[in-house]
Amino acid sequence: MTNDDAVVNLFALAHPGRLNVFRTIVKAGPNGIAAGKIAESVGIPANTASTHLSILTGAGLLTAYRDGRSIIYRANFAHFSELVGFMVEECCEGHPDAAVALNAYFKKNGDEPAAKVAKAK
Repeated sequence: MTNDDAVVNLFALAHPGRLNVFRTIVKAGPNGIAAGKIAESVGIPANTASTHLSILTGAGLLTAYRDGRSIIYRANFAHFSELVGFMVEECCEGHPDAAVALNAYFKKNGDEPAAKVAKAK
């Protein structure tokens, strides 16, 4: 992942509505969720959801496929993992306190980072 890719991805997530949409899709799991249900779950109009979904898909954070009349969106966990990896890749070099903080976060939440990603897939 390049710096430019990371900026596009972080921009896509840097809006409360888009972040809620992304989190809703992540919670739906690997089968994904229909666009209409996303809008309903988040409590936003369909056209607003469509805009958010378009931005998140364009950034590579989501994939979509048609199922009859519905469009089903899934989180692209591999791509999101790349983003997270890119963000933390060099953070611990020369900064052991950063590694301690990351490990404490994952211990508090009952899992190691790799296991969290594996569960999400």
